[in-house]
Amino acid sequence: MSLKNRVGLQDLRKNLVALAYENMNISPVSSPGQFSIRGGVVDIWLERYKDPVRLDFFGDRVEAIYLFDPVLHTQLRGLDEIVITRYSFAATAKMRWPKEAREKLEKLMLSDIKPGDLVVHIDHGIGRFLRVEERNLEGTARYYLIIEYAKGEKLYVPVGQIDRLGKYIGVQGHRAKLSFLGTNAWEKTKKKVSRDLVEVARELLKLYAERHGKKREAYLPDSKWSEELAKGFRFELTASQQQTWEEIKNDLEGKSPMDRLLVGDVGFGKTELALRAAFKVAQSGYQAAILAPTSVLAEQHYELFKLRLEKFAVRVGRLSRFAEKDEAEQVLRDLANGNIDVVVGTHRVLGRDVKFERLGMVVVDEEHRFGVMHKERLKQLKKDVDVLTLSATPIPRTLHLALTKLRDLSVVSDPPPGRMAVRNFIGPYNSEMVKRAIEEEVGRGGQAFYLSNRVATIEAEAKKVRELVPDARVGVAHAQMSDEVLGETMRDFIEKRLDVLVCTTIIGSGLDIPSANTIMLRDVQRLGLADLYQLRGRVGRSKTQAYAYFFYPKGYKLGGQSRDRLEALSESEELGSGLNLAERDLEIRGAGNLLGTEQHGSVSLVGFDLYLKLLEQAVQDLSQN
Repeated sequence: MSLKNRVGLQDLRKNLVALAYENMNISPVSSPGQFSIRGGVVDIWLERYKDPVRLDFFGDRVEAIYLFDPVLHTQLRGLDEIVITRYSFAATAKMRWPKEAREKLEKLMLSDIKPGDLVVHIDHGIGRFLRVEERNLEGTARYYLIIEYAKGEKLYVPVGQIDRLGKYIGVQGHRAKLSFLGTNAWEKTKKKVSRDLVEVARELLKLYAERHGKKREAYLPDSKWSEELAKGFRFELTASQQQTWEEIKNDLEGKSPMDRLLVGDVGFGKTELALRAAFKVAQSGYQAAILAPTSVLAEQHYELFKLRLEKFAVRVGRLSRFAEKDEAEQVLRDLANGNIDVVVGTHRVLGRDVKFERLGMVVVDEEHRFGVMHKERLKQLKKDVDVLTLSATPIPRTLHLALTKLRDLSVVSDPPPGRMAVRNFIGPYNSEMVKRAIEEEVGRGGQAFYLSNRVATIEAEAKKVRELVPDARVGVAHAQMSDEVLGETMRDFIEKRLDVLVCTTIIGSGLDIPSANTIMLRDVQRLGLADLYQLRGRVGRSKTQAYAYFFYPKGYKLGGQSRDRLEALSESEELGSGLNLAERDLEIRGAGNLLGTEQHGSVSLVGFDLYLKLLEQAVQDLSQN
């Protein structure tokens, strides 16, 4: 295939599949033998190249062919043509493997285990994954994963036993040691960790029993007003949204307090489900508190809940920096005497002076964004009320509680109809790219975010943007602005009186502006993975193709965790990848303080994945006794 060739993308897709290439759909290619087609961009990782090839199409004509960096998606070297032949490894190996073994290998590789990575074999301990190869052992040709242990010892794991392997995720700063084969040291290590986990499991079960031992009145079943409220949603519920709503309803109509974690990718409709739950609580004569991590998000939630609920005589109030002093004092009085049904706010809702007449439910949006003191206050509030926690990238602590079945978990896994994945561009800062991106976005009637996370230089950045795109209407938003100015700026952007918002991470959680479909982020090496993912989620919330530009400084050598974060972000371009990203975030940061410092030793000895399995086993054993 060469430049200016004409070929239909559907025909190309069929031909690549016929040549044994794996169709990644819109996900990025990550290894040889894969291809993906996103719009007019085709990525193919040919067997004989160490980097993937990108073909840019205009209609059915090839406009450009070049090798590109699979992490940064930057062009490496232009090509005049490529020759696509059958992918031989797939053609020989996969055809011989039984279906179950192929699926298990794909599962392992999907967990991002690469040659050189540390892995944990449940029976043999910590080793280093080297490669997959065909070997003739005991007269039969089979495929094995080769794992290296201490002193260079090798373990050959048949692909059919791949479930006994997992990636090693330890504690940041701890260097794991390879296990020795042929000794009982690993069994001793597992037994020691299991003994320690019995106490952890006992404490978790005590909390679980206390909560589930409580009883309350069941909330009222849905009414005709519930149906009217549902009609006000601009989308039909997807299958997983409907399933999640049924689970929430069952919780509320039962007699034990709800404690449900709702995981859904950015823009997948978590707020709508929280709104319906709040309505159900209010219709039953109780109050609901909605907590958001930022004033900007709290204000958007407040406007939405007010718009949707007040027509049903549900009284909605707010407690955030956007509420005037007189308004806040009135809200406090109305909450105490029952004249407000739903309060929406920031950590201000957790203040000691906030009293509820009949609090029924607390909804917490992105709990990991709240501070330690706020979480302690939340624990007190949660003891006797229903709790719904919303998260796009759940912290692993929350994940492991869900995994050990000590917390109910719902996952909204499918996007609203017509939603498209955000296209990523990662590379050094390029002012010409910024100019072109803004002009193209404004030219199609949209808006753009330009994120620069230093208040001291943000006005200078806004000036640069105005010089690059003189016709664009540019505003500035950051947390150190006065409440009045920040509120006015955000309203101007939401109501499309601004084209570009130069801002800090103040926009980072939950903000829903369907007309904003381009975001540019400066100095991404300074931001964490969860932050980057949430910020990308500010765009792509409609049926319009959205774009995210992740810029690091020119000349900056990207490496270590910065490179890992951007690689993970690039690999998570697919819709619905928030849950996987949370696990990758843990992998990059290590288990950290999420389990408490006393658990660091146990995690480092066996890895986080096996630690969770042993904890789950301890919980099950204690539950049965």
